[in-house]
Amino acid sequence: MEQQQTITIGISACLAGEKVRYDGSAKRSSFCMDQLGKHVKYQHYCPEVAVGMTIPRPTIRQTQQQERIILASADGSNDVTDAMIDYGKQIAEKVDHLSGFIFCAKSPSCGMERVKVYAASGQSSSSNGVGLFAAEIMAHNPLLPCEENGRLNDADIRENFIARVYIYHRWQQLIASGISRKKLIDFHSQLKYTLMSHDPLAVKRLGQILADASIAVDEQASRYIQGCMQTLKLIATRKKHTNTLQHLQGYFADELNSQEREILTDQIHRYRQGLVPLLVPIEQLKHYLNLYPKSYLQQQTYFNPYPEDLRLRYSQ
Repeated sequence: MEQQQTITIGISACLAGEKVRYDGSAKRSSFCMDQLGKHVKYQHYCPEVAVGMTIPRPTIRQTQQQERIILASADGSNDVTDAMIDYGKQIAEKVDHLSGFIFCAKSPSCGMERVKVYAASGQSSSSNGVGLFAAEIMAHNPLLPCEENGRLNDADIRENFIARVYIYHRWQQLIASGISRKKLIDFHSQLKYTLMSHDPLAVKRLGQILADASIAVDEQASRYIQGCMQTLKLIATRKKHTNTLQHLQGYFADELNSQEREILTDQIHRYRQGLVPLLVPIEQLKHYLNLYPKSYLQQQTYFNPYPEDLRLRYSQ
């Protein structure tokens, strides 16, 4: 993989504003295009158009027929099941340059979850399906951060996804530059408090992988990033953030006077109670870090995980 500085994210074309839906409309996501779009490039995908369907076109849906899911119109016409799966497999092998993927919710091709699956009789349905295109992308790229537009309306899920995208991009850059044990250790070191905010036990668990010199470096990298991305899927709660903030506060035990210590302690406490957003104690810690520089903390991704103007920590 060639090293690239700009983050590229795959996105359902309708979310990017393309008028490719069944009725010729779009489903433009303002967050994706107006906010996140300032910092990333998008690669658009419309599976229905890619497999030859027209705009506009008859609606299609997933139907359970014995052991197989069929993607076709309600009357069984316009069956694009095999074409959709083949297209999904084809694209899934060509997205290693992507650092994330945003799918259109509930779409029979692109939905990540809760896609309607109709019974063969057509009389009833369940909502436990996955879009056929999305399923192939996710199955072949298990590390790739994926979300759908509906879930991105949730502030915690939105922040979690963007954080994973930026960390995964850092990993892609590391791999492109050529891995070494030192680079792996440095990567882990810089992620320490980010990981702690998702799972306090993950720092030690992942560190043990890198400490085992009997494992080949390629295998170490593979095991590490699998565990890392799995950990980052866990939502960083107020309780876990509070624990992380208190650990960071400990680095300044010798420098802070009683008033400075009280200010930070109070802000962390108020954050824990839900009275102020995460940004407040984070900014106070960054202020102290400027006053009392510590190179180890200055390298922590926890302080600057993504561009500030995304305002993701205002609602945490």
